[in-house]
Amino acid sequence: MICSLLASAGCGGHGHGGHGAHDATVHHRFENPEKWGERFDAPERDAWQQPDVVIDALKIQPGQFVADIGAGTGYFTVRISPVVGMDGRVLAVDVEPEMVEYIRTRAAKAGLKNVEPILTTPDTPGLSADSVDLAFICDTWHHIDNRIDYLNQLRKTLREGGKVAIVDFKEGKLPVGPPQGHKLSRQAVIEEFTTAGWTLRKEIDVLAYQYILVFEP
Repeated sequence: MICSLLASAGCGGHGHGGHGAHDATVHHRFENPEKWGERFDAPERDAWQQPDVVIDALKIQPGQFVADIGAGTGYFTVRISPVVGMDGRVLAVDVEPEMVEYIRTRAAKAGLKNVEPILTTPDTPGLSADSVDLAFICDTWHHIDNRIDYLNQLRKTLREGGKVAIVDFKEGKLPVGPPQGHKLSRQAVIEEFTTAGWTLRKEIDVLAYQYILVFEP
């Protein structure tokens, strides 16, 4: 299901969700956020994920509304929150009720009043029309079935000039990330977006193990 899949995380079986699906689509439950938090928020993740570098490279600005789709335990949510400030908002989207409540509690404890946790289903972003400037999808795209349909829905949620950023693992044997068979290559992602009528606006090469692709409808 939609959530971050990080170092050595076990995976369920492959899913084949019809048009827009890919052999790498992974169905996996991410209940028990305390357990997953030990992995998703491990200090050693910062060394290779470089969240501040990613946020800076995406030029996230104060006042923007950013959807963190597949927010998991809120690793990026809590880092984006102070960047967009009180005039902005982070919509932390996930399909796991326990993860959503975990983020709600985490944001409250940290005093992050601009974080809005959103529980959705695997087949929809769960966002209102014209509601976000950036949909940020990290280590999550390969968990989504029917991605072409998902992109058609996602298009409606973007404000004028809105973009979607995909961060996911490069191919090959890496010290972190899912097995090779569960990965989507950058080219496969580009082809899916192109099929759905999107344009690759930027490719950012700042991470050792992941690609960053930025698309516009």
